[in-house]
Amino acid sequence: MLIDLVARRIVPVIALGLLMVLLGASRASAQFEFTGSWAPIGTEDVQNDSLPVDYLGLALTDEGRTRALAYDESQKSMLERQCQGWGAAYGVLGPFGLVASLQTDPATNRVVSYTIDSWEDWNGLTIWMDGRLRPSQYALHTQQGFTTGRWEGGALAARTTHIKAGGFIRKTGVPLTDQATIDWRFYRHGDVITVLMIASDPVILVEPEIVSKSFRLSPRPLDYRTPCVPGYEGREPGDGVPHFAPDQNPFADEFMKFYSLPREAVLGYPETLYPEYRKKIRATYVPPPPCKEACGQAGNFVRRREN
Repeated sequence: MLIDLVARRIVPVIALGLLMVLLGASRASAQFEFTGSWAPIGTEDVQNDSLPVDYLGLALTDEGRTRALAYDESQKSMLERQCQGWGAAYGVLGPFGLVASLQTDPATNRVVSYTIDSWEDWNGLTIWMDGRLRPSQYALHTQQGFTTGRWEGGALAARTTHIKAGGFIRKTGVPLTDQATIDWRFYRHGDVITVLMIASDPVILVEPEIVSKSFRLSPRPLDYRTPCVPGYEGREPGDGVPHFAPDQNPFADEFMKFYSLPREAVLGYPETLYPEYRKKIRATYVPPPPCKEACGQAGNFVRRREN
């Protein structure tokens, strides 16, 4: 009787222990090797920087649209802005690859962080994996922001906060404020890593901006550590900041005319994101003629010349 009673009590405990071990092994196996050099796949282009005013696919607030239309890319020629670098979102919006390294605690050998190295015009990204608390909302905000991560299923999940106002969600001038957050998912399939970025900003975006980009493991190490050296590019220190009056941006209609697109779609009005908008413009939309010359010159869109 005593043996039967002990067995009835011990066997479930042993079974539970084995289950926890198996689940732990399953979680561990879901973690993939993230370190190494990852080159961008040439067939993907998500930069959306072919023309100065291109907010297609964005859901902008009125303030976000106004700020974007006020942007003049000549700002980058200012000595004090040449080396400020792009913000965290540029990791998937820029043309370069990713170089990821691992930092561990020498005493416990546990992972402390992953670092995606900076480029010549990007500030890089450190993903803290050690469970540290997020800083106070009043703590320093930087272009890189503050990012914590964890393994979630088969993905490395991370969130970036404390982003410095003045970063961009699109290189054509759509900004992010210091209230923005960016959620990341890194998935690996063989030699390909896909990065999913979801940017939210209550000031600039009505709906989150979602971008994905894939990178392939590079057999040759990538090195983008060229230092930024400011130089004279036409503007003297102390000159005013180049900008446009939002309602006088000379490029506001360029994208629209090139591709016969409705103005509200080019300028990122929220309704244009949804399938119902196609039905609304079906009777009036006239697509541009097929490209016959110089196709692909405008980056991810086809520039069409008049015959």
